[in-house]
Amino acid sequence: MSFNMVDPEPAIKAANLSKCYQLYQHPKDRLKQFLWPHRWLGSRAFFREVRALHDVNLTVMPGEVVGIVGQNGSGKSTLLQLVCGTLTPTGGEVKVNGRIAALLELGAGFNPEFSGRENILMSSVIMGLSQTEIDDRMEDIIDFSGVRDFIDQPVKTYSSGMYVRLAFSVAINVDPDILVIDEALSVGDGAFARKSFARIMQMRDAGKTILFCSHSLFQVESLCARTIWINHGRVMMDGDSAGVVTAYQAFLDRNTANSASEAPAIPTSSTIATESTEQPAGTARLLKVKLQEIDASAQHAIIMSGESNVQVSIAFASDPLLPCPNVAMTLQTPDGRTIASAATWEDQFMLERTAEGMGEVSLKLDQIPLLKGDYLINIYLMCERGIHIYDTAVAAATLQVKQSGRLQGYFAIPHRWENTLNG
Repeated sequence: MSFNMVDPEPAIKAANLSKCYQLYQHPKDRLKQFLWPHRWLGSRAFFREVRALHDVNLTVMPGEVVGIVGQNGSGKSTLLQLVCGTLTPTGGEVKVNGRIAALLELGAGFNPEFSGRENILMSSVIMGLSQTEIDDRMEDIIDFSGVRDFIDQPVKTYSSGMYVRLAFSVAINVDPDILVIDEALSVGDGAFARKSFARIMQMRDAGKTILFCSHSLFQVESLCARTIWINHGRVMMDGDSAGVVTAYQAFLDRNTANSASEAPAIPTSSTIATESTEQPAGTARLLKVKLQEIDASAQHAIIMSGESNVQVSIAFASDPLLPCPNVAMTLQTPDGRTIASAATWEDQFMLERTAEGMGEVSLKLDQIPLLKGDYLINIYLMCERGIHIYDTAVAAATLQVKQSGRLQGYFAIPHRWENTLNG
C-alpha cells in the first residue's frame, strides 16, 4: 500500500511584496496629479514616492510562531497590514490560507453609535463567521470582555479600557487560524492583561499560526522559534530567533542614539507599593525592592570591582489562585544597554509564597566583576512561564562601580597569562 504525502499549503505566502506611498506637499498637488497624470512633454509627478516595503518574500507554514523585529518606520506594520488585507500592495502579492484575526489597532472598525453587541455582530461578520458561529460565540465574547453591564450601550460611552477589552475579545474569540499581533502581547490592565496573555498562549500551544511584532526582544525570543528582521522595508535576516535577535541587538548597539529610544522593550511601572499588602485579583505586583551592600541598606551603592557583595531583596503580592510568579533582574548601562541578567526560571529556582500570595526573595551578587561606571538594576515580576510581565521596577537601584586598575569594558573576565617561549 502506498501513500501520497502532500506538503501542507503555507499559511502565509508573500512574493515580491512591495508598498509605495505617494506623499503630496500640498492638497492641490493631489488634484493636479488626478487631472494631469501625464504631460504632453514627458511625464511629471506632483508627489514624492516613499517605499515602505521592497520586494519582500515570505513563507509561513501552519503552526509557525514567527517574530518580526525592526526599528520604528522599518516597514513592520506595513507588512502586517498587507498580510491582513487592510492595505493593498503596490507590487507583488500575498496569499493567506485560513481565517485571520489581527490585534493591530484594536477597535478601529467599531461604529461608535452602535452598541457593544451590534459591534460584535458587525466585526464577526467581517471576519467571516456565519450567523450560527456568531450566536455560539456571542456570550463567550461578552463574558471575556467583562463589559456585560454595558454591552447594549453605544460604545462611544465606553471608557478606553472597556473599548479595547471588547475589541480584543472579538478578535481572540473568532477561532482564527492565523493570529497577527502588533506591539502588544496582551492588552488592558491587571487581571484582563493576564487573561488575554493566557488566551494567546493557549492559541500558540494549540498550533495556531502567529505573527508577533514587538520591540521586546526578550518576548520575541521567548515566544518565537523563528524571527524576521526588517530594516528600511527590506528583510535583513530570517532565521533562528536567537541568532536574529543577537544580530539585531548588535545593530541597535552600533546605533546608540537610536537604541536609547528602542531600548524600553519592557513596559515600565514608575511606583512600587511599599505599604499595602492587599493581594491583587487576577494578577501580581511588586511591593518592595531594596538594595543592601555589606550592612548598609539603600537604593544606591558605591562598590569596588571584584570585591563587593550586593544583595537585592524583592517582595511581591500575588493572587494565590494563580501559579506562583517568577522574578528577573537586568543590569543596564545608563544608555539602555542590557549587559547582564538573572531569572528564577532560568536557574530553576522555585519561589515560595504564603497561602495569601505574599512572597519575598533575595538575589545575591558576590564579588561583582563589573568594571568602573554607573549601572541600573531593573526588577521584573513575571508569570510562571517567564514571559508575561505583571510589574516592573526600572532603575529600582543603582550601582556606582570603582576600580583600582585601568581595565576597560563592562566586566573583568577570568583569565591568566603564560610565557610560551621555548628554550
